[in-house]
Amino acid sequence: MHQSATIVVTGAAGFIGSCMVKSLNNKGFDNLLLVDDFGIETKRKNWEGKDYLEILERHSFFEWLELHKPKIDLIIHLGARTDTTEFNYSIHETLNVAYSKSIWNYSVAHQIPLIYASSAATYGAGEFGYNDDHELVEKLKPLNPYGVSKNEFDKWAFQQNNCPVFWTGLKFFNVYGPNEYHKGRMASVIWHSVNQIKNNAVVKLFKSHRDDFKDGQQLRDFIYVKDVVKVIDWIEETMLSNKWQIANNGLYNLGTGKARSFYDLAAASFKGLDLEPNIEFIDMPEDIRETYQYFTEANMQKLQNAGYLNHFYTLEEGVDDYVRHYLKTLKYM
Repeated sequence: MHQSATIVVTGAAGFIGSCMVKSLNNKGFDNLLLVDDFGIETKRKNWEGKDYLEILERHSFFEWLELHKPKIDLIIHLGARTDTTEFNYSIHETLNVAYSKSIWNYSVAHQIPLIYASSAATYGAGEFGYNDDHELVEKLKPLNPYGVSKNEFDKWAFQQNNCPVFWTGLKFFNVYGPNEYHKGRMASVIWHSVNQIKNNAVVKLFKSHRDDFKDGQQLRDFIYVKDVVKVIDWIEETMLSNKWQIANNGLYNLGTGKARSFYDLAAASFKGLDLEPNIEFIDMPEDIRETYQYFTEANMQKLQNAGYLNHFYTLEEGVDDYVRHYLKTLKYM
């Protein structure tokens, strides 16, 4: 329908960004400007083989825009420093706050619709629940510098008098799926589980260090990356066809709305490999113990009210697809 549209995807060599590019390619979009740090060799297979106009280094992106002055129809800003164990806030401030402000200001100046990635890490320990209510943004107390940086940008966005004509920030919950091979320690528990099963035939999960949660029963809202890009696709189509309501601008949760346990996740990983579960429990590392979320669950009513009514993969469906069709053979999306 709008395949001639020019779309910027930041974070395009990363996990969610590269899946987004693949989804856009599948719909016939190849007028894509891919922005990232393309010097990281472990990400190469995420973007090789994709169709695009240009790949642009993150640090010189705005200079390139100034020089070439392209007509851009939409920006999907997924690039961020996502390491929750990086405690140097200045790194997050530079990449997640300052860079995002530059993207926002460019979108405003050129009247370009903007979709950007926020995070469920903004909710902290969940003392205010997991509602994407704009009134809560100022009150939230994230548990790590990454979550702080994401919330700082959300707060800043709401303070702006000048906004992109259409804009939305998506609070990603626990995303898993293909193209996260480069993430190492920060990859999903499924990725770690399958590696552990292949190497040692056992999955080790963190013990609970709270009396109100049994070992392995810490709960998260796990969402398959294919659902994440489906939601972004839907918003992108709505914005490009001018059907997005300005009243719908703002923040949206992006999870399944159903919290599940890490034990269930590990068990589903075994099942995807046609094996019986073999699960052990180990102490949680000291450096994350105090800031660990024991429960997250997205309230998804707002996105439904905006018109998104598609079915989400269940945990079992998503893990099975990921393990069987990607992790077994290290295939990319």
